[in-house]
Amino acid sequence: MKITAVNTHLLSAKLSQPFAYSRARYDTRTAMLVEIVTDQGLVGWGECYGPARITKAVVDELGQMLMGEDALRSEFLWQELYARLRDHGQKGVVIQGLSGIDIALWDLRGKYFGVPTYQLLGGATRTEVQAYATGLYRRDSGDPLHYLCEEAAGYIEQGFKAMKLKVGFGVREDAAVTRAIRDTIGEDAALMIDANHAYDAVAAIRLGREVEELDIGWFEEPVPPEDLAGYRAVKAAIDIPVAGGECEFTRYGFRGVLTQQAMDIIQPDICAAGGLSECKKIADMAQAFGVRVNPHVWGSGIGIAASLQWMATVPTHTPTSLQPVQPLLEFDQTEHPIRQAIIAEPIVQQNGWVQIPNGPGLGIEINRDALRHFAL
Repeated sequence: MKITAVNTHLLSAKLSQPFAYSRARYDTRTAMLVEIVTDQGLVGWGECYGPARITKAVVDELGQMLMGEDALRSEFLWQELYARLRDHGQKGVVIQGLSGIDIALWDLRGKYFGVPTYQLLGGATRTEVQAYATGLYRRDSGDPLHYLCEEAAGYIEQGFKAMKLKVGFGVREDAAVTRAIRDTIGEDAALMIDANHAYDAVAAIRLGREVEELDIGWFEEPVPPEDLAGYRAVKAAIDIPVAGGECEFTRYGFRGVLTQQAMDIIQPDICAAGGLSECKKIADMAQAFGVRVNPHVWGSGIGIAASLQWMATVPTHTPTSLQPVQPLLEFDQTEHPIRQAIIAEPIVQQNGWVQIPNGPGLGIEINRDALRHFAL
């Protein structure tokens, strides 16, 4: 099955209301999708996390190297593309571009053999996953203590049993908001916090100690991704599990995280860390170190579908038992007009659970009308 074209789709949509996390404000959502066409008429789809215009340039360049190659040789092609740009792109946008290509190749393999991608990755450990709501961002106006609690209550009404709060706005404010959210959702719902590496270790430890009593599921990205010593300091100082890794790349990057025992939970992004090929290796490596794995998911329906295919195969967090702890799906609830519009059948949650698509490849069909509508 020879590759005849590698197309990129750069999409953009304005938001009705901007929102912010600790380091940036959004008024637009973008997506960069990869379409690989073959001589047998099959088409595979992938997605790149990161700055869309830059990842488009990366994929356009890498795509030229794929012309005429056998699309079924995904492992060989990953190694070949990585090796060609190793001197310049061991991390960052080059790997994000490679991730989108790899996902599309796995979509093609599943379609070629007529099975879900997870079947080719080793078969399903589960057919559904529990989702947590990612939301609770800051708005341009209003009292966060009011609108965030109102939003959190809405997630409970929708059936979510877990959610993640954005922090990083100052220790005192973060602690007050976290307490208010816990009071709103009660003791039975899981609550995680995410600073998007807005703090140093000193501030992160102070916040962690302030909210420890609130039964926080994990403290995500408390410090910058380069600061593994800071991660270790936070991890040693607080009782909350420390999570991170959405800004880490490939098995080589996660090797350092794992050998230095920097995190309790790693969160590779399938659309950034190297695609399905690499995230399978990362999850296997994490199991050997006794570290939990949950994906970071921030993209369109393609990225969600790819994450679900991977999650079908991820080992349970705990050793085999009657009630093992399972990985959780990050299910973005912020406004994203592109997210569900580009796939023919939306991926939705029911009572906090999401079914893993079981059609060929990623298990989704693309709505080309939506691609044209959102195209830049």
